[in-house]
Amino acid sequence: MSAGAQILVDADACPVPIKEILFRAAERERVMVILVANQYLRTPPSRFVRALQVPGGFDVADHEIAHRTAAGDLVVTQDIPLAAAVIDKGALALDPRGELHTVETIAQRLAMRNFMDELRGAGVDTGGHAPFHARDRQAFANQLDRWLQQRRT
Repeated sequence: MSAGAQILVDADACPVPIKEILFRAAERERVMVILVANQYLRTPPSRFVRALQVPGGFDVADHEIAHRTAAGDLVVTQDIPLAAAVIDKGALALDPRGELHTVETIAQRLAMRNFMDELRGAGVDTGGHAPFHARDRQAFANQLDRWLQQRRT
């Protein structure tokens, strides 16, 4: 992993506590954090944090993130197809709840996502995401720290 690696964030659905962790890490580690969304995002004044607003539309932000991602980057997203796309480019994908997606794990996650989509398409109520908890924030922070540590070496 190169020291020039950056963090790209699928920011439309990213919880505020995760963005705050990323803002602090950007300053502390001098790593570029780019938040991509189809709405205006307020960011702290920092030369290491940028917000990129893209036009509205289906997967526009995801396509922009995939386009900007390079090997060694970290992409923060809960979108499984986007995670698969950036992993194919040699990046890592980290869910805001702290689940790290890798080459070894993404195929299973894609299969599960597709299965759940089929169930929903058949009218089955699959429920939504569980509420975001402090343990999710801690799991995310731990995985981010591991990535930052690898970036330093």
